Amino acid sequence: MRQKRTLRRGKRPELMWGLGLTEAQREQIAKAVGPGFYVRNFPDGLIPDQQEMTMNEKPSAAWIPHRVWKDIPEEMKQDYRDLDSQRILIQEEPDRNLEMDEVLEQGFLTVIRAPLTKAKVQDAVFRAREVTSLYSDIYRMSEEIMLERELLSRKTDQLLFLNRVLASASESLDPNVILYNAWDYLNMLMPVRQLHAVFWQHPEGSEENDVQIFLGNRMSPQNESTWIERLLDCASSMGGGTVSGYDVSRVTGIPRPGSDKSPNEGRTYTLPLRAGQDDFGALVLLCEKDVSLGKDQVETFKSAVNHLGLALRNALLFKEVKLRADRDGLTRIYNRRTFDERLVHELKRRQRYGHDLSLLMVDLDHFKSINDTYGHVAGDEVLRKVGAILQDSLRSTDLAARYGGEEFAVLLPHTTEKDACRLAERIRSRIEASTFESEGRAFRVTASIGVASVEAGALDRDGDLVLKADQALYEAKNNGRNMTVISRDTPAAQVCPTQ
Repeated sequence: MRQKRTLRRGKRPELMWGLGLTEAQREQIAKAVGPGFYVRNFPDGLIPDQQEMTMNEKPSAAWIPHRVWKDIPEEMKQDYRDLDSQRILIQEEPDRNLEMDEVLEQGFLTVIRAPLTKAKVQDAVFRAREVTSLYSDIYRMSEEIMLERELLSRKTDQLLFLNRVLASASESLDPNVILYNAWDYLNMLMPVRQLHAVFWQHPEGSEENDVQIFLGNRMSPQNESTWIERLLDCASSMGGGTVSGYDVSRVTGIPRPGSDKSPNEGRTYTLPLRAGQDDFGALVLLCEKDVSLGKDQVETFKSAVNHLGLALRNALLFKEVKLRADRDGLTRIYNRRTFDERLVHELKRRQRYGHDLSLLMVDLDHFKSINDTYGHVAGDEVLRKVGAILQDSLRSTDLAARYGGEEFAVLLPHTTEKDACRLAERIRSRIEASTFESEGRAFRVTASIGVASVEAGALDRDGDLVLKADQALYEAKNNGRNMTVISRDTPAAQVCPTQ
């Protein structure tokens, strides 16, 4: 038994068009579909053109007699084919029998023969609504597929971006290089005007933080001081301790235009860098005040910072390991092995280019008595302070190293004997003027210095440089200590005049 179907509609009647229907045909359709539908009939010769189609309410279905359709110009037929509604062709008695393939080829949903009975009309309307519902489902599914594709595309772009960030961060173990590349990549997500970094660590047995600051811009002294203060506050609050000391480095690279700004001239983002459960540093970004990120961008940004955090942690650990390998553990200046390697390098450069090269050998006077009188802790403090004096007195191209015990070596490329002598006296005077204290007792230390040089164009054997400096130091010790002596080829060494 065929199930009875009922056409249902809300309060507002659903619009259907009739194009050139006879009054009888319109009434038959209206009676069959009931009060839930309104059939608007356009008389033959006054059917809507393209402009009217865009202005009028779109019908759910259009009833078109074959006699009307065949007289419509071809270009206008295409407008009806593009109309977002189901078209039903009415075949009247005089018409020839139409093949279904021909009907479908013209874009019609179906064809019904006159006379228009209630069953024929309702069946056509049900089919129209089913097809419309199917189209709606297909359209919705297409939208969902497009949305999924867009989300997949975003995820793919995010993964590609993060892969590039990770690959770039993994290319180097130099924090400067990693930070400079990070600036470029993060700038793809939002306009980063400045990028700075601060790292901290607790020395063993101490609650204070040693802090290292990387400034990403060249800026005025006032703005630089403001940023350093901001980064130190960050290290103090996030690192959980007071700052005992800090070093400032600058991220090398191309200066950014308009980047000399204080923290108050934009929106500041502080991004913690974490290893395990502990924060070891932070990136501090300065962006424009009106910058805002979408949810996807925020997630990408956080993931990028996590990648950078791992790379920076590895770089800092590598730097620390290298520092321990190259530096003396007590004084933090270079060790004997590094000095020997650098000496070979500088001697080869001198042989090739013929420039001046000088060497200072510095030995603390009566150091054993300091250890015996004040203890080894006081002796260690003296060595640390002398190492700091040497480091503070030199150029970036010079090298100071702990040569052994209480003896230090200072290698001075491109330095004449006269200039080396002046520097040696300046170092000796600073050591002599320094005051040390142990258990409430103050004491002073002096140093003897031997100077040896190879002048530009000289034919001296380069291998004798250390031996000559040692001999000059021996002369300084024998002649009363606390003096600077210059090595000479003559039997008598020359005492460097005091400043």
